[in-house]
Amino acid sequence: MQFTNEVHWQINDFVVAAFLLITTVLVVEFITRIVNHKKLKILLLALVVLGLILFWAELAVGIFNSPMAGS
Repeated sequence: MQFTNEVHWQINDFVVAAFLLITTVLVVEFITRIVNHKKLKILLLALVVLGLILFWAELAVGIFNSPMAGS
């Protein structure tokens, strides 16, 4: 929106993005505090970050062609 006219985010897009980021940060914090085994911690953190990236990409461009995909 600031650099190009091809981006048309509305307030609900910002709310969803904030929710995704805050939820990811809270889950990462929970994992780092609770899990003591180093390899398991790394695996779980990688899965959380991968999940965030895949979910964000699905919302943005619809890589899985789900009903929630962006246009």
